[in-house]
Amino acid sequence: MDAVTATPAEAPIALDLPESVLDGEMEAYFQKCRDKIGYVPNVLRAYSHDLAKLKAFVAMYNDLMLAPSGLTKLEREMIAVAVSAVNRCYYCLVAHGAAVRQLSGDPVLGEQIVMNYRAARLGPRQRAMLDFAVKLTETPWMVEEEDRDRLRHAGFTTRDIWDIGAVAGFFNMSNRVAAATDMRPNAEYHATAR
Repeated sequence: MDAVTATPAEAPIALDLPESVLDGEMEAYFQKCRDKIGYVPNVLRAYSHDLAKLKAFVAMYNDLMLAPSGLTKLEREMIAVAVSAVNRCYYCLVAHGAAVRQLSGDPVLGEQIVMNYRAARLGPRQRAMLDFAVKLTETPWMVEEEDRDRLRHAGFTTRDIWDIGAVAGFFNMSNRVAAATDMRPNAEYHATAR
């Protein structure tokens, strides 16, 4: 399974876990990554030690980040970065910061959200969205109906609020797995959309 081997400089995970053999579905998915972006993201390579967990991760990620939603792909990536900034997740800040730069066409916006989303020139909709995602990350027990009302006033539907919470929750989990395993971003992310 050469798709999962890495040089020490780009090793996706510090824990020494045996790799499982990819089935046809996941091998095809890894090949799709190579064809589309030129490499397999290290997060996928890290999860490849357990085929069931890899499939669950891919399914959840693709549903949250790529499926139809009232949130744009850029907004979902912005949530990923704002949450990851709170958690100081090196992997996700680099990988999803690159996605924000690429989707927005604005390298400054990508860097601002990595450093402090409050410094970015965001409209009321995106500011309310990130305020909610960050509050949900820092103090989830303090989220109240007035927080959801702010989102509604910014134009979000009940389904959109669910999606904001689901994306924030997913990246809180992912940030913790990345920290636990010393997951490292692919070098390619650093130069993307600069």
